[in-house]
Amino acid sequence: MKITKPRLALICGILCISIFPILVKLKLAPGLISAFYRMFFAVILLLPYVIITKSFKLPKTKPLLLAVLCGVLFSSDVAVWNIAIQDSSATQASLLTNLSPLWVGIGSFFFLKIRPATNFWIGTVVSLFGMITLVGFSFFMDLNFDQAFLFAVLSGILYSIYLLVSKKALSEIDVLSFMTISLLASSIYLGILCYALDQPFTGFSDTGWFVLVLQAVICQLCAWLSISYATQHMRATRVSLSLLSQAVITSILAWLFLEEQITLQMVFGGIILLFGIRITFYDKTISLKKLF
Repeated sequence: MKITKPRLALICGILCISIFPILVKLKLAPGLISAFYRMFFAVILLLPYVIITKSFKLPKTKPLLLAVLCGVLFSSDVAVWNIAIQDSSATQASLLTNLSPLWVGIGSFFFLKIRPATNFWIGTVVSLFGMITLVGFSFFMDLNFDQAFLFAVLSGILYSIYLLVSKKALSEIDVLSFMTISLLASSIYLGILCYALDQPFTGFSDTGWFVLVLQAVICQLCAWLSISYATQHMRATRVSLSLLSQAVITSILAWLFLEEQITLQMVFGGIILLFGIRITFYDKTISLKKLF
């Protein structure tokens, strides 16, 4: 598989967002306010750059509104996912959120009039089986169908809608302008929501503030500048499925920093998951008859 610039950007983005569940699980700030500062600090850092370099270009009304909508969708996704992680296990939240490739595939067919290739559906089935193997089949016996469960599912749906809308917006807007608009929209939207719900804007420890800034720089700016560039040049279905690989990297990071155990089953599941993603990057359409 040839490593093109969009694919390299996607890999970099996946590496950057993989540390996010680890940081959120530390619970150094409430989930909703954590989402706000992730967007707020990111736009504060991005604005001086786009102003000094004159790289911001105000788009026409329709793509502008799409970029604003992307900001609301993405910030809503991050907010409900933060709450889901903090109110349940990171494993449950990550698994349910990562059902997004299914929603993206269905959405691409109905709304973008793009019929996902056979490779995508085969890769999705294989990857989801790998994800299930990674977390363990017994995990499903302990699922709690509570608010955290619903929020995790909602996160996956919001995330898939965001990818589809951003694909449309990025066909008419450059990445930096798109990120600036969407981050401004995210910050204003989450700021109003946090104020209305009486969330604490201050009172965090030095470590808490450091983690909030780290989320903005690594998990938002670095990650989503890279992923937005990849989305601009690649299929939304392929991008969404590739993002499943963050589960493997997150498991490794949890083992290194949170002392969570990695079993042979998890290794096997991770290999299956990555193989499923590789199927979607196969240049020729896979014949089901030949595969089975």
